[in-house]
This record gives sequence, C-alpha cells and structure tokens, in this order.
Amino acid sequence: MRLMRVGPRGGERPVLLAEDGRHLDLAGLTGDIDGAFLAGDGIQRARAALDAGGLPEIDVSGMRVGAPIARPGTVACIGLNYARHAAESGVEPPAEPVVFLKATNTVVGPYDDIVLPRRATRTDWEVELAVVIGRSAHYLDSPADAADVIAGYTVSNDLSEREFQMSDSGGQWAKGKSCESFNPLGPWLVTADEVDDPQNLALSSRVNGEQRQASSTSDMVFDVYYLVWYLSQYLALEPGDVVNTGTPEGVAMSGRFPYLTEGDMMSARIEGLGEQRQTCRAARP
Repeated sequence: MRLMRVGPRGGERPVLLAEDGRHLDLAGLTGDIDGAFLAGDGIQRARAALDAGGLPEIDVSGMRVGAPIARPGTVACIGLNYARHAAESGVEPPAEPVVFLKATNTVVGPYDDIVLPRRATRTDWEVELAVVIGRSAHYLDSPADAADVIAGYTVSNDLSEREFQMSDSGGQWAKGKSCESFNPLGPWLVTADEVDDPQNLALSSRVNGEQRQASSTSDMVFDVYYLVWYLSQYLALEPGDVVNTGTPEGVAMSGRFPYLTEGDMMSARIEGLGEQRQTCRAARP
C-alpha cells in the first residue's frame, strides 16, 4: 500500500493511494499517519478496510502533499554509507556506521520549498532511502529481526549545509543537517511488503533537470536491516521514527557540481517509492 498525508501544514489528512490511482480517505480509520497509527496495527487495519471496500474516495486535486509520516520522534541518519560516496569524499568506507541525529522539525512535504539558511554558501542535496519504524526496536537480537519492525519506506532528501557541517561544526554534523526544511519526505510511505528487496532499488537526483546522482541501494556499505539492528543497540527506536540510510555518489561536495542557490529546482526519486521535487528559496528576514 501507499499511504500519504494531504492538506495544509499541521492539518494534514491521511489518505491511501490505491493501485488504480484513486485516493481513499483514511480519516474514518485514523486521525493521522503517525506512531500511534503504526503501533496500533494501522497498516493492517487500513488494508482490511481497503479489501472490504470500506474507504470513501477523496478528491485531492490542488491539495498540498505533506510528509507521509507525521513528525517523527527521532530522525536517525547514517553518513558515508555508500562505497562510491565515501570514495568521492576522499575517505575509506567506515568500519562501522557513522550515526548522527537530525532535528525532527526538518521534516517537510515532498514538494515544499527548500529554505536556504542565512549565511549558506554550500547547501547540498542527498537522495536517500528512508526507513519508517513500525514497532518499538531496542536491543534487537540480530539484523534478521529488523524486518519485523519496519513499517515501510519512503524517499528522503537529507539536505546539508556543508559550511555549517564541516567548517562551523565544532566536531559534529548537527548544525549542517538540521536547518529549516532540510528533510523532505515522500510522496508516499510504501509499506514494507511492497518492497521486495530494499538493497536493489535505483535512486537518483536532479538539479534543474540535470542528473546529479544515479546509483543503487546495492552500493550501501551497511544494509538496511543491519542499520536498524545496529541503531537499536544504542537508541530506543519507536513507531514513526525515521532512519535515513545514507546517500550515493554525486553530491556537490564532490567538487563535480555547484552547490544549490536560490531558484534551483531539485528532484529525488527512488524506484517504486515515487519522486519528490522542491524549489530553493532564501530564508526570509
């Protein structure tokens, strides 16, 4: 299934996008697509209602599309998790996952504007496969157990202001990763049963129509299940939390492309998960 949220920021409505392209209203089943929905077997209940023909159709024409999961409690991110991205960054692939956290209010809709921070000089794109946690995960016994706690997958753009991340970092990355609007998600949350192999998905990004990234999740250093297991050894992952699993080669930090500027238009796409698009604008005074 493909789950999405439509409506103004803070007033999104839960919707199921059916295989035939119809949008079906989930408001009679849940108030939102959030951690409580996932923890309460929401996906199973939505599927049962769909199969029973009990969901009314809704016209979403002209409506804003929000992030497919309401504000998560945690956005955990993995750095340098694609071998060729590590190479373009001039480092060896890490011996264990590089973990950082991103402010949860960075999560915005897939078509919302990207706000370039004041003093920004090196804002960069990063298409990523995002994992949405569906059940509490703490001290999982093995990577194989991770499959049971994943609700689904979506497209993420883990934007970075490299000046803040590298030069003003104080030894950590959070300042360069947590700027306003720096984590568009969506357009959909695709349930885990619809993704045959998360390690065999094509992903790509474009800026002003020109290709920047084109790779596959097969280039990950640490696979999705390993990452969820690994994080569970340090964090108590909860339903609705998001894990950004790293970006492939082709970012501006490689030196091959210019950084983002006002008016630039980005797109990020993952096979089977949809495409998101944003326009960059300057932060308002």
